[in-house]
Amino acid sequence: MTVSADLPAPIFDAGRLAAVRRTGLLDTGPDEAFDRLTRLAATLLGTPFTFVTIVDDTRSFWKSSTGTGPADRQHTLQQSFCRYVVGSGAELIVPDTLADPRTASNPSIEQMGVAAWAGFPVRSPDGHILGTFCAVDTTPRQWTPHDIAVLETLAQAAAGEIALRAAVADAEAATARARAATLEAEHATARAEDLAETLQQSLLPPQLPVIPGVEVAVRYRRATAGRADVYGDFYDVFPSVRDTWAVVVGDVAGKGPQAAKVTALARYTLRAAAARSTIPSANLAALNAALLDWYTDDRRFLTAVYASLRPHPAGISVRVSCAGHDAALLRRADGRIRTLGRHGLVLGWRPQPTLRDQRTVLRPGDSLVLFTDGITEGRRADTRELFGPERLHQVVATTDAQSAGHLAAAVDDAVTTFTGGHLSDDTAVLVLHIPAEP
Repeated sequence: MTVSADLPAPIFDAGRLAAVRRTGLLDTGPDEAFDRLTRLAATLLGTPFTFVTIVDDTRSFWKSSTGTGPADRQHTLQQSFCRYVVGSGAELIVPDTLADPRTASNPSIEQMGVAAWAGFPVRSPDGHILGTFCAVDTTPRQWTPHDIAVLETLAQAAAGEIALRAAVADAEAATARARAATLEAEHATARAEDLAETLQQSLLPPQLPVIPGVEVAVRYRRATAGRADVYGDFYDVFPSVRDTWAVVVGDVAGKGPQAAKVTALARYTLRAAAARSTIPSANLAALNAALLDWYTDDRRFLTAVYASLRPHPAGISVRVSCAGHDAALLRRADGRIRTLGRHGLVLGWRPQPTLRDQRTVLRPGDSLVLFTDGITEGRRADTRELFGPERLHQVVATTDAQSAGHLAAAVDDAVTTFTGGHLSDDTAVLVLHIPAEP
């Protein structure tokens, strides 16, 4: 193929084009999974147009868009701003398209009224740029750090949706092959379990960030029963606004691909909400609205405990909200235990759930423990007795909380010993610890 002089060479890369074809998204109709992301972007940014695009070697196909008619589904590469992102391999933020020499000659400025454009690459699981998540304004505007954070987060969400579909398709293909070939059933099951493991890990942060003045540790175990299934337990730690950090632990009802999609939606929605607000109950309410907007026939409820952390003269100020989830456990430096977080309704059930915040200050030596119900509902294999909240309180109270990692390990070890290592549900325990002063 002859590469056009006015188009960047990476557009025609054979590996990239193969990755585009593998998505199966070109020339497909509206898709709620992507439409909810562009609607969310339009709401958060206040722009007339938002897009999820897939770019091949001839056009920019609009897999999802807001502000366009049903017949408008694509642009030529010459009209597309996405070609600049594919060419550079990075985001493009343009406050004034006519004033920017990179875009001043683009015909869409006159044809579509594109006065400001901002977009991030949407990548395949193997790193190829498939297209963009972008927003368009019809008047010049200075894109704020909040605008850019929202676009980056939602671009990751769109890429995550594509990766989820690829992983589910691979898992289903592996299962089908296992049924067709009895002799390979054991091997295919192992592959399905590996795929489920990969899919589950994609729903969790690859590493925990460093929060100034706070130790953070997590212990997470996948259920030993149904290893080829994906459960809905998740945790996340990420920056919010005004020197605040957000910590969330949640659980989606059920298991399988649908639970995985709800988990992904929860993570990306909460991150986008935290780019605007530090209030846990408000951000959980934003997730509730996103769930109700997204749900079709397969409704999945979600519980979560959300904590926001902020520096305080005495240590760290913490605000906690619970949505149908077990309250966090606060362990003071002297070993006293109490719960933190008033009970609220599960998410995805009612339009306006009752959600409240509770505050305190974590001082040197204090710890805050967030966990999923897989911890308290762990069972002995012989008697079916539950681990229960009382045992959890006892472990947290009697463990020498010298560090976040030490306390998280103590809880994880206690549950594993109690259940004999047989877990019917995922378990997650996340500990925040304020180091004692010298």
